[in-house]
Amino acid sequence: MPTDTTSGDTLPAREHLPARTAGPPVLDVTIPVYNEERDLERCVLRLHDHLTRTFPYGFRITIADNASTDRTPAVAARLDARIPEVRSCRLEQKGRGRALHAVWSHSDAPVLAYMDVDLSTGLNALLPLVAPLISGHSDLAIGSRLARTSRVVRGPKREFVSRAYNVILKSSLSARFSDAQCGFKAVRADVAARLLPMVEDTGWFFDTEMLVLAERAGLRIHEVPVDWVDDPDSRVHIVRTAVEDLKGVWRVGRALAVGALPLDRLSRPFGDDPREAGADGAPRRLVRQLAGFCVVGVLSTLVYLALYSLFRTHLGAQAANAAALLVSAVANTAANRRLTFGVRGRNRAVRHQLQGLVVFAIGLALTSGSLAALDTATGSPPHTTELAVLVAANLAATVLRFLLLRAWVFPERRVPSPTSGERTAR
Repeated sequence: MPTDTTSGDTLPAREHLPARTAGPPVLDVTIPVYNEERDLERCVLRLHDHLTRTFPYGFRITIADNASTDRTPAVAARLDARIPEVRSCRLEQKGRGRALHAVWSHSDAPVLAYMDVDLSTGLNALLPLVAPLISGHSDLAIGSRLARTSRVVRGPKREFVSRAYNVILKSSLSARFSDAQCGFKAVRADVAARLLPMVEDTGWFFDTEMLVLAERAGLRIHEVPVDWVDDPDSRVHIVRTAVEDLKGVWRVGRALAVGALPLDRLSRPFGDDPREAGADGAPRRLVRQLAGFCVVGVLSTLVYLALYSLFRTHLGAQAANAAALLVSAVANTAANRRLTFGVRGRNRAVRHQLQGLVVFAIGLALTSGSLAALDTATGSPPHTTELAVLVAANLAATVLRFLLLRAWVFPERRVPSPTSGERTAR
């Protein structure tokens, strides 16, 4: 049984969920609703009929009423009493994210899904959506209206807003999933148990925040192309929702930038990453670390040279070199900590920076020694010669810096593999 090397918890690996003839259902589909007395019964009956005919496992449909003020609670209660696979619950506060969090946190089903009450998404995509979660292949699944093979009918305004929002996500949060706001998603319950406590939003940004956190933690997100027809009677206020989403993007982006999110709670707790397994795991990690270090190093060198040129106009060569190297070294340590060696959160951040300053001192000795040797040899060297010598010295210091960062500042912590006897005991 694999072990979560970051939190110390022992968790089951992904496995195919067994078919059940009794007990809790395999799938729990949540439908968040607000003032949907007119369409609720028709949509629930249609969904129930589809699942009865096509879904090979036990299922449940949960109606999550978001503080409706019309007859929606009465309609939901009637469906609950009439159909064994339907249940209803009521929340006294609005918010799609709040409803999903409440239902999913208390569901006993191993696969959790949700869809909008208008059923804009074609139901034939439901089984392909949840199948990878049932098989253990993926952690989350989303319907995508922006996939190449999707068939979508909607107005140009909504099309523009959807695509613009995804461009914002890709540029600001480096999101790789294609459609954050399609109301058609699913997640494994064991994943949700770790993921939901970290999601702050209770409204429409809930989906995006959940997906960004999952993706940053290395969880697998499966995308399904869908057929989707816009509901002309939708109650979604586009401008208000867009503003709230942008606020959410800013909040999550800032938290990711400063390492405030404990993503190590999600990193590979549900089975080993096959890319890290076997004899080639260490070489692969080394290659990735070298690539990240080189990118950070090039950017740091450019920052260093710019700062040196700026400081040199007011300071001597030695003082300008020390100041530029100090500022760039702090930024370099922070960037390598997060990007090269994958250290998240604030734990040991101060210690890492102090160790980075020791590495900085070694680099300072190399570059300052080079400048001193140049001054001794030429007396008053031109600025371009100074820069050339500093580049050469920095290249030498860079090799030593990588070795020290990898072996001393950010050493790889290995967790002993359980013995065969321990695995049997578990």
